[in-house]
Amino acid sequence: MDLQGKTIVLTGSSGGIGEQAAHQLARAGARVCLVARRAEELQRVQRAIEADGGWARHYACDLSDPADLDRCADLLLADNPRIDVLVNNAARSIRRPIREALDRVHDYERTMQINYFGALRLTLRLLPRFLDQGAGHVVNISTMSSQVPIPLFSAYLASKSALESFSRSLNAELAHKGVTCTVVYFPMVRTPMSSKTAIYKHMPMMDTVKAAGWIVEAAAKRPARVSSPLGTLGGLAMAALPGMVTKLSQPLFRQMDKQLKRKLESDRG
Repeated sequence: MDLQGKTIVLTGSSGGIGEQAAHQLARAGARVCLVARRAEELQRVQRAIEADGGWARHYACDLSDPADLDRCADLLLADNPRIDVLVNNAARSIRRPIREALDRVHDYERTMQINYFGALRLTLRLLPRFLDQGAGHVVNISTMSSQVPIPLFSAYLASKSALESFSRSLNAELAHKGVTCTVVYFPMVRTPMSSKTAIYKHMPMMDTVKAAGWIVEAAAKRPARVSSPLGTLGGLAMAALPGMVTKLSQPLFRQMDKQLKRKLESDRG
């Protein structure tokens, strides 16, 4: 699919992967609708895209607030007679052991609010336009960590797993109507969100430029999935032998955390 002239709504576009994806989509000729909470940062991204010869408009919105999301959706639909792609990129991540979250149900609730319900609400608001057009594509951003048994991110992974299940249902129900969905399974990406976890300083990660390229691929080629070979292999292994894979992988994750902590302590002297 040629992205020239296509209108793409991109959430979480005020920084990180979303900002880089906005630039790459605009360079490919797309009209990019920037959605995120921080109006000033969205304006900065819009100005940079326009200075580079691209087209962008910004829509400040708190996607965790249903009323504000509805207001934003109304504006998007009113301003753009045609919308071709929605990229649900905005997300929140929490790294915490389940044993330390026994009295923190709100961690799960607020993660679901943005990662699942926010993406779901915006998708449902734009679906009638897609159906009227006879075409539309949704790109839902997930994580390789949902393909393998990763510890310490139960709230984040639960929200992403919900979004993945919705994505599969959307393809099953509406693909014959021209409305399709891609799930992008990112490995760890070096972003402000991942940098909040201090021990990840020394972890090898994908950079935001390459990650943004996966979003462009998802928007342009519209596969059911964009994933790394390791993530795909992990998903197959979990489907075939979930108990064994979980049992064998957990000591490796614990050892990795120990090594990362030692490197961080070495930095601090």
